[in-house]
Amino acid sequence: MADLETRELRYFVAVAEELHFGRAAERLGIAQPALSRAIRQLERRLGVRLFDRDRRGAALTDAGRVLLREARVALDAVAAAARRTQRAGDPRQRLVLVTKAGASHELLRRLLDAVDGEPGAPPVEVLLCEVGEQAGLLRNGRADVALMHRPFDDLAGFDTVDLLTEGQIALLPAGHPLAARERLTMAEVRDVPDLPLARWPRLDGTYPEGPGPEVRTQSQLAQLVALGKTLLVIPASSRAWQWPDHVAVPVVDAPLVTTVLAWQPASVSPGLAAVVRVAAALYGAELPAPPVPRGEAAPARGR
Repeated sequence: MADLETRELRYFVAVAEELHFGRAAERLGIAQPALSRAIRQLERRLGVRLFDRDRRGAALTDAGRVLLREARVALDAVAAAARRTQRAGDPRQRLVLVTKAGASHELLRRLLDAVDGEPGAPPVEVLLCEVGEQAGLLRNGRADVALMHRPFDDLAGFDTVDLLTEGQIALLPAGHPLAARERLTMAEVRDVPDLPLARWPRLDGTYPEGPGPEVRTQSQLAQLVALGKTLLVIPASSRAWQWPDHVAVPVVDAPLVTTVLAWQPASVSPGLAAVVRVAAALYGAELPAPPVPRGEAAPARGR
């Protein structure tokens, strides 16, 4: 079996993402001939061709596409191991909780207050991110635990506790005729010619088809709604960040959204276990498989 070095994987990922050896070498800060030799050596050791090359650049082969997926996972795992090890050795260790900016504000405040009052619980640092970024921050070790939302966020491979299920609202510009309604339906918000729904990126980073603007950040979205350029449907608790120029109207048939606490199954720190227990107790949630340090008894399950 061929052993792979993290340096080789970083080189390969740079070329696979740039699809050009010159740009990849510049990104890595090395000479292009050295990068080309390293990739050829990697191909020889693996016994497969990773790139089809021509004068214009490079294209991934089927084997290259597989290695790109696996290399990203491996590099994230190595980075996560380093970050978690450094935090574990820090006497001022804090638990990092990541959440979308503006989402689940009241739930987050209740959770932080409850953790502050729990003997032995660690200090919690809140890391605010944009839509869809929590999973990556958990996997690469920048965060220990996350507030995420089913069915929108990528929960694959994480342990979770369901905390709160809620309906959704349409966020509209205050001067729009629909803003005067007491309730709306999904059919109504999808069929507003002068106010198309904003489009968030999918988990793979691509956008769905549609006339609405492409958005990636809450600040982009807030301003576009205020300017009368778009509307969106979001969990009711996310209205905490709405501007005075916005109006929130319940969407009665929108899918329910569940806020969950998520963490890596391999995480076994006592601090994380304490935060999960506090969150579960606060919302009467069932603990599926609490992260408990080896050698200690698991807390009793139940509501």
